[in-house]
Amino acid sequence: MSAAYRYCEAVTGAQARNFAYGIRLLPGPKRQAMSALYAFSRRVDDIGDGDLPAEAKRERLERTRDLLALVKDRQIRDDDTDPVAVALSHAADRFPLPLDALDELIDGVLMDVTGATYETWDELKVYCRCVAGAVGRLSLGVFGTVPGARDAARAPEYADTLGLALQLTNILRDVREDAEGGRTYLPSEDLEKFGCAAGFKSTAVPDGADFTGLVHFEVRRARALFTEGYRLLPMLDRRSGACVAAMAGIYHRLLDRIAADPAAVLRGRVSLPGREKAYVAVRGLSGLDARQASRRSA
Repeated sequence: MSAAYRYCEAVTGAQARNFAYGIRLLPGPKRQAMSALYAFSRRVDDIGDGDLPAEAKRERLERTRDLLALVKDRQIRDDDTDPVAVALSHAADRFPLPLDALDELIDGVLMDVTGATYETWDELKVYCRCVAGAVGRLSLGVFGTVPGARDAARAPEYADTLGLALQLTNILRDVREDAEGGRTYLPSEDLEKFGCAAGFKSTAVPDGADFTGLVHFEVRRARALFTEGYRLLPMLDRRSGACVAAMAGIYHRLLDRIAADPAAVLRGRVSLPGREKAYVAVRGLSGLDARQASRRSA
């Protein structure tokens, strides 16, 4: 079992630096469970992002769904040869994980495989809930809420909303990279409103487009989602809250950088230096973000 978790932690550390930064703040069992969730989610994402033909991707995603069904039915043995399945099954025994959310993740990646586009924000929200909100709800299964937490029944809703905020930030950060891969996530009605329907396949803003206006419009939407999602923080114990505050805080600062220089996302990937990530982690451990969220909720 420990070998299976070590494998998942190695995958997390190598491929998800922002995520790994947050889960370092968790106690061992929770950190292991979060690594298992990430490793399974990474497998699903890698299928969607790979170079296989669409039909082959669909077949692999459905085989992954079959594996998930075995995890749900507790049919994975400790000596199984798949360390991700072993770790995820053990984590599901330890924590009340809503494993159906991983089915939603597979559904979201299937949207990518079929080349889905989104006319409105309401349509894009469905995709974001599958690929990010679902991960937020799964993470809450690991974190739990503190006894007597006010409005605890709404914790899954806030976790879901925080996932949407992170995913919309990702979409803004990766707008050019996605365009080069033939994908467009921002709602087409927003693109048309700001004269950006032609897309973003170069470092230059399209002629006649109000790219800055488009980015600021989406940034305001993401900030509203962050504000709502941060209501989750006062419901978590100190270390779980620090983990969430660190991960969300890194993305919130990325959003601030994008807002300050919208064209930067056309020139390359916007990121934070390590010292700034460390500051965000310390801020999360201090409980400052949770106290601020509590005051806003009150």
